[in-house]
Amino acid sequence: MSKQLILALSKGRILDETLPLLADAGITPAEDLGKSRKLLFDTNLPDVKLVIIRATDVPTYVQLGAADVGIAGKDVLLEHGAEGLYEPLDLDIARCKLMTAGVTDQPPATARRRVATKFVNVARRYYAEQGIQAEVIKLYGAMELAPLMNLADEIVDIVDTGNTLRANGMEPRELIAHISTRLVVNKASMTMKHDRIKPLLARLESAVKQRQTQPIE
Repeated sequence: MSKQLILALSKGRILDETLPLLADAGITPAEDLGKSRKLLFDTNLPDVKLVIIRATDVPTYVQLGAADVGIAGKDVLLEHGAEGLYEPLDLDIARCKLMTAGVTDQPPATARRRVATKFVNVARRYYAEQGIQAEVIKLYGAMELAPLMNLADEIVDIVDTGNTLRANGMEPRELIAHISTRLVVNKASMTMKHDRIKPLLARLESAVKQRQTQPIE
């Protein structure tokens, strides 16, 4: 096992909020990520490297040991499953909700429902727990279009402000889970590289707590 610590970061909104938190914890990329096409970066710490990948791939990289530590949204972790992963820290960034949603003022179907989502596993579990028969249709984007085009009765998706739903004549319905960004660790790495991972966790935990105690401007 390599002596280096590989930290997998999610592209997009989570990356934008992760980098300042890492900086607060004393970890900064050796170059501007926004100006490079590279995916693997050195940091100011000689034994820590960053890899920038799709959010949905982070759990796989960590689970299979290609990365020691990863940062991903709880929605991705719920969909992927947590086998082979420790989830020791809620980073308290990129907060939102995973919810069902449907057309405004249109009651939910009482019998079998067609549900469009990219969170197929989460949706199947949720509706089964509610005792509702659901045909889950996997889509990769523009979930709001599915009910409007009669492809689905409901959707399961991330809701932040709800503005996109309202703009498309839809409304949020049932809360499935509160979502935030989590730190995950490969179980073998936690054992083999404990002397390096433990200080990293401590620094990040301290940075999160410091932010939580700061007054909101």
